[in-house]
Amino acid sequence: MQVTLIATITVITVALPAVQRDLRGDDTDLVLVTSAYGLSFGGLLLLGGRLADLLGPRRVFVTGMAVFGLASVAAGLAPGTGVLVIARFAQGAGAALAAPAAMALLGVVFPDPRRRMRATAVWGVLSSAGATAGIVLSGVVTTWVPWRWVFLVPVVVAAVAATVTPRLLPVDPPPRRSRIDWPGAVLATAGLAALIHGAERPGWTVLAGVVLLVLFVLVERRSAAPLMPLPFLRGRALPLVAVMLCAGAMASGFFLLSLYLQQVRGLSPLWTSVAFLLSAPAVLVSAPLAGRLVPRLGIRRVLAVGLAVAGAGLLLLSLLDAPYAGLVVFPCGAGMTFSAAALAVMRDARDGEGGLAGGLLNTAMEIGPPLGLAVLVFLAGAHSHHPSSGYAFALRSAAAALVVTALFSALPRRTR
Repeated sequence: MQVTLIATITVITVALPAVQRDLRGDDTDLVLVTSAYGLSFGGLLLLGGRLADLLGPRRVFVTGMAVFGLASVAAGLAPGTGVLVIARFAQGAGAALAAPAAMALLGVVFPDPRRRMRATAVWGVLSSAGATAGIVLSGVVTTWVPWRWVFLVPVVVAAVAATVTPRLLPVDPPPRRSRIDWPGAVLATAGLAALIHGAERPGWTVLAGVVLLVLFVLVERRSAAPLMPLPFLRGRALPLVAVMLCAGAMASGFFLLSLYLQQVRGLSPLWTSVAFLLSAPAVLVSAPLAGRLVPRLGIRRVLAVGLAVAGAGLLLLSLLDAPYAGLVVFPCGAGMTFSAAALAVMRDARDGEGGLAGGLLNTAMEIGPPLGLAVLVFLAGAHSHHPSSGYAFALRSAAAALVVTALFSALPRRTR
C-alpha cells in the first residue's frame, strides 16, 4: 500500500508528454497535474494522522483507500486536464488519510515490539521503493499502452485494501471524544500546501507558507487540544529533517538523471526506466540491513550510516555518463535512512499517537521532494547552463548536505 501511495506521486512523470498531446493541455496544466497530488497529500497529512488517532486507524484507513481508489478511476477516465487535476487532488486527500492510519495500524498488527520494529524498518524502505516504482511503471506503460493505464495499479490496490482490511483487522475502539483543532488544521494544511506549491513554482507563496506555519506553531502553543503537540517533536526533529533531506535528494537526483539520460544521452523512456531498475536490489537489501544494525549500533548511528552512504551514492550519480553505481549505492543509503528515521519517530509513541507520528513522518517525506527540486534546479542553472556540469554540481551539493547531517546525527547527544 505504501509503495502505491508514494509511486502515485511520480507515476505520471514520464507520461506527461502523452497527457499533453491527448488532453491538449499547456505547460501550466502539466504543472498542476504533477503538483496537485503532492499538494493535498502533504497538506492534509497532519489532519489525517489526528483523525486516525481520534476515530480509529482502521476506519480512517478504509475511508482513505476508498477515496484514493475512486479518485484514481476518475483520473484514468478524465476527459480534460481540469478533471485530471481535481482527480489528482482527491487522490492526495485519500492518501493523506490512509498513510498515517496505516502506520498507526502497525501497533495493532504487530503487538510484539521486535516484530513491530522490523515492520517499521520495512515501511521506510517501501517509501523509497515507491518513488522508483512510479518512474519505472510510467515509462513501461507509456511505451506500450495509453497513459491512462498508469492509474490501473492504484485502482486495484485501493480496491483490495478497502475490501480486505475490514476482514483481517480487529474493529476499532469507539471514537475518542475530543475536539479537533480546526484552526490549527486549516493553518497547517494551507501552510504546507503553500510551501510545497511555492517550492515547485517559486514566488510569494513560499513566504505565505512560512508565515502560515509560524502562525500554526503559535496556535498550537495555546491550543487545549493541539493538532500537533510541540513537545512530541523532542527527539524526533533530527530524524524528520533526515527524511526530508533524503526524500528531496532522491526525487531531485532521479529527476535530473532522467532528464540527462533522455535529453543528453538520447535514451527512450523505456530504457530510462530500465536503468532505474538497478535500484531494486539495493532497496530490498536495505531494510533487513537496517533491522540488523539497529540493535547493535542504535538508531542514531544507523541513521548516520544511511545518510553517509546516500551521500556517497549521490557523488557516484554525479558521474552522469556512468551513474549506474550510484543507482545501487544511493537507494541503499536512502532505504537505511528512511528505516532508521521511521523507527526513531514511531518509538515511544503512546496509544493514540501513532497517527500523529505517521502524519509527521509522511509530511517530512512529502515536503522534501518539492523543496529539494527547487533548490537543486536553481543550483544547477546558477552553476552552468550545460546540463552535464550543472546537474553534477547540484548532485554534489545534495551529497554534501547529507554528509553534514550524517556527522551531526553521529554526535553524542551530550555534546550538543
